[in-house]
Amino acid sequence: MKKLAELFTSKKKDGNYVREALNDKRMSLIDVLHGYFYLRWPKQYIGGAMGKNRLSPMFDFFAKLMGADSSPERLEELKKEFADSYHGKVLPLEEASKLVTLNRTINTTIPEKILPYSKARDIILDHPEHIALMECPCRASVENPCKPLDVCIIIGEPFVGFVLKHHPEKSKRITAKDAVRVLEMEDARGHVHHAFFKDVMLGRFYAICNCCQCCCGAMQATKNGVPMLAASGYIAVINRKKCVGCGKCIEYCPFEALNIRDKKSRVDPLKCMGCGICVNKCFKDAIKLHRNKKSSEPLEIDKL
Repeated sequence: MKKLAELFTSKKKDGNYVREALNDKRMSLIDVLHGYFYLRWPKQYIGGAMGKNRLSPMFDFFAKLMGADSSPERLEELKKEFADSYHGKVLPLEEASKLVTLNRTINTTIPEKILPYSKARDIILDHPEHIALMECPCRASVENPCKPLDVCIIIGEPFVGFVLKHHPEKSKRITAKDAVRVLEMEDARGHVHHAFFKDVMLGRFYAICNCCQCCCGAMQATKNGVPMLAASGYIAVINRKKCVGCGKCIEYCPFEALNIRDKKSRVDPLKCMGCGICVNKCFKDAIKLHRNKKSSEPLEIDKL
């Protein structure tokens, strides 16, 4: 593995990611190849997993192979194992904005009480100012996707350098101020901010995706029983005295966690992920996010 790492050191396009991956004792050669494919061809990778391209039969084959003759209990374990390797943490706009404006080095492992998965919980940012905006593989994989397509924010090295060099037509370098503007615009559209972590991405955080329920593979997977998304740690609380039952919050809720009862909006605590989209849509200021003690704890950027 060390010789392979040295071989890739001089390759301008791949060197940093491949070198770091080969030197990571947690990653096998298959993991390195997996991570390379994921970064190099994200649309094909994610579109295949979503059943949207020619790679879909391969993903279906492996899914059926792993689940063959499995009991319902084992199938649930397989879903959890997949989510342990690839997952996102829901972030309200304020915390997502803090994450893209970090001006200090971060090297920490997020506790399971915040990110409830057994793997891929590191935040390692040597160059937090290195940020790229990239075409969303989920949106690009579906017919009539939500617009715009370029809403995935890649943060830190070696990911930003890899993406910019391999996807020059579908990515661009942006500033932290630009990234905040993207987050604000996506929030206004009712799209959720997720901090994504993946085992073959060196087991760490690498991107903030701005997700819509109609296109996002992770949101669809979570809805179908694969727990890829961890709640923010907050829950929407409605002031019934202020609420006028207009239904605006219901229209924008990406997790279908709101409904009308007795002419007032009501939150379903089992569905609410604490994203905060409804808070910013309520013109009566009737909704606030409160700490949800029954959920995983919030990822508070100031405490990293």
